[in-house]
Amino acid sequence: MTDSGRAAAEQTAGTLAAAIDAAGDPVDAEFLQRFFKTGPGQYGEGDVFVGVRVPTTRAIVKGFERMPLAEASALLESPVHEHRLAALIVMVRRFEVASRPRTRDDEMRGALHAAYLDAVRAGHVNNWDLVDASAEYLVGEYLRSGDGDLTLLDRLAASDALWERRVAVLATFAFIKAGDAGPILRLAPRLLADREDLMHKAVGWMLRETGKRVDRDVLTGFLDEYAARMPRTMLSYATEHLSPEERAFYRSLR
Repeated sequence: MTDSGRAAAEQTAGTLAAAIDAAGDPVDAEFLQRFFKTGPGQYGEGDVFVGVRVPTTRAIVKGFERMPLAEASALLESPVHEHRLAALIVMVRRFEVASRPRTRDDEMRGALHAAYLDAVRAGHVNNWDLVDASAEYLVGEYLRSGDGDLTLLDRLAASDALWERRVAVLATFAFIKAGDAGPILRLAPRLLADREDLMHKAVGWMLRETGKRVDRDVLTGFLDEYAARMPRTMLSYATEHLSPEERAFYRSLR
């Protein structure tokens, strides 16, 4: 077996999990447990951390970028948060490679997209950092550079599951970066009454990015129509880059 062949054969869920565990720090683990709200009744209740920061996780994953999808999917079932993040980073990297114009692999893109949705629905993509590291690519870019069908986003945005709704919103980032505000403008009005602060932040963030990357007038047009109904946090995030006078005006509409 060649060196590259051995390297590929060693890219398993178990070896990546072991590499993550070896980099763990108990002090960081305790901090991350608090930061990601893992206590009783909190949104990350019961999640387990070994104490590996994101830059370290990304550095470790660089040695596992050819991991088979089956291994990444298996790692997504781990109870350890950093294991699941590592698996998602692998999947995003494989999606990026499969999306290169000259060597585009639609079969692999589809398999990664389907495996990701399975993991989301199974509750394995269950915190905001996991969603934010993956949904833009494995849902948003898959749809944007595919058939553009937004009905999946409609279904996810209507879900009772917080993380499915956040996946829908973060998926719109791929469209926003390509100059298309349509998907976020389609979803945002439906989410004005969402009960979760994490959704208020996500929608406000994507609206802000619309103003920065697509058209400022698109953002202010949305605010003119909906600011009076927007939750305070959503409005604050959406208006972050407007002038103090504009921010005060839109706040006064609530």
